[in-house]
Amino acid sequence: MSFHKFVRLAAHLQMLPVLESGEETLVGGQAVMEGVMMRAPHSYCVAVRKPSGEIVTQEHALPRLSEQYPVFGWPLLRGIGTLAQAMKLGVRALRFSANAAIDTGKESTGKEEVPGWMMALNIAFSLGFFIFLYKFIPLWITTEIGGWFPAFNAPVLFNLSDGIIRVVIFLAFLLLISRWRDIRRVFEYHGAEHRVVFNFESGRPVNIENARAFRTFHPRCGTSFLLVVMVISIAVYALVPVEGFLAKFLARILLLPVIAGLSYEMIRFAAKRQGGLLSALTAPGLWLQRVTTKVPDDRQTEVAIHALDRAMEIEKAHGGELVVA
Repeated sequence: MSFHKFVRLAAHLQMLPVLESGEETLVGGQAVMEGVMMRAPHSYCVAVRKPSGEIVTQEHALPRLSEQYPVFGWPLLRGIGTLAQAMKLGVRALRFSANAAIDTGKESTGKEEVPGWMMALNIAFSLGFFIFLYKFIPLWITTEIGGWFPAFNAPVLFNLSDGIIRVVIFLAFLLLISRWRDIRRVFEYHGAEHRVVFNFESGRPVNIENARAFRTFHPRCGTSFLLVVMVISIAVYALVPVEGFLAKFLARILLLPVIAGLSYEMIRFAAKRQGGLLSALTAPGLWLQRVTTKVPDDRQTEVAIHALDRAMEIEKAHGGELVVA
């Protein structure tokens, strides 16, 4: 794989939490390279449009995690388990889309375009980059500020400053990467995914014409989730009595599952009670989706519908009644 392809895949991996809407009781999805992954409680389908115009799919039954392991049906743990499964599935979908999107239709050499070892290396790089950018850098800057102005070392003010810096870095990175044409197309597929999910949830027949009537901003989007994570982390870090740069840095890494579980519960609760206080917490995520979703064209919406139709066909064979939370 060339360096350009490595960077392209790394950029998509960094966007994975932004584009993923993981919820095991609902229809949801994720934008990938030139396509969309749609999932139902017991199935998923990745549909990708190849350069030739053909739509290819990867589709399988997908057991609900809480049915396999009842412990993941408990509050907090259900969020950790569902998000871990969503990220694993997201990486699998991204790898499939990467292979399909760069397939020119020429005679195959028998080798995968994205070999397993290269995907593993890219995941390790992306995880390290995420921890460095959103954990190390904000903590380091805040620690430096605390050295200049000791008043900032008070737990609440320190973690509030750390959180604000983290959000600013996130927004700056998102605005910068959104200028990349490749990522912009993913954001268009992201908009197509949201429109089709809204169309499905409305009860109206799912088709291109009906999907056009819906907005591209969805409350269960990964963009909303990440902003909730950043807000919740400010409160959680302030409650952890650790001192010193290294101890605080390690705590921020170790507490990631706890914060993810809490944030998942917040998003789930807010989705059921539109207009409440928690809905106000998710509102900035909807505003930010003006960056992470773009209006799709009909061909992109067609791909999203194709992914949903195929996922629902599998769901009929392996699942039960879908309940919109």
